[in-house]
Amino acid sequence: MFRDITIGQYYPADSLLHYMDPRVKLMGTLVWIIALFVMDNIPSFILVTGFLILIIRLSHVPFSFMAKGLRSIMVLVLIAAIFNLFFTPGNAVFEWKAITITDAGIYNAVIMMVRMFYLIIGTSIMTLTTTPNNLTDGLETALAPLSALHVPVHEIAMMMSIALRFIPILIDETNKIMKAQMARGADFESGNIITKAKNMIPLLVPLFVSAFRRANDLALAMEARCYSGGDGRTKMNPLHYTGNDLWGYAALGIFLAGTIALKVLF
Repeated sequence: MFRDITIGQYYPADSLLHYMDPRVKLMGTLVWIIALFVMDNIPSFILVTGFLILIIRLSHVPFSFMAKGLRSIMVLVLIAAIFNLFFTPGNAVFEWKAITITDAGIYNAVIMMVRMFYLIIGTSIMTLTTTPNNLTDGLETALAPLSALHVPVHEIAMMMSIALRFIPILIDETNKIMKAQMARGADFESGNIITKAKNMIPLLVPLFVSAFRRANDLALAMEARCYSGGDGRTKMNPLHYTGNDLWGYAALGIFLAGTIALKVLF
């Protein structure tokens, strides 16, 4: 399950999205999230689906690799779908004792599942096509206006970037610890929920120790390189917009306007 998480990983490829400015991809992720929550009818669903297919094709990242991230949220998706299916009022479609399924419940359950699947795939494209350094620079530049309010923009961008990069590192560490514990006879599959929770203790304790050790090593490495924050910090490759980036902003504007228009019209 842990190997299926794709958020935070970078997939090297030669594509238009890989060479695009990270600020455009950050704005695209924000627009994508807004569009998913605006989407509530068939025409807007078709538009959002078409846009997602286009972005996947432009990224040159195999869809099978992106789809691996969906397995890790299946339980969460099913729980959300069940709550929407059985606890949404409306016209009854199926009734059996205390169980009632309504037409609105079915509709909300389907929409919720689609939104969560699309959310994972769409947001993972940003990290799959953006290197950690570019992601940090993009976040810092995008949040630069907040520095006038004495907000530590560089530190916030650095922390967010490090947190994203720690996800695949901790996943690999978890897999190694699980294999080591299973070789010693640990069982993470059988038993009820309480038993499984108790069996996770031999996994969580060394994982937390490893995470703190890695964080301490990273802090020592930054101090050894005289890291002192973002004041006066120069960049080897400063961010500059290109013609493709401007076209990307235009496409995002058209996509968001179209999604909102379809919601209003239908």
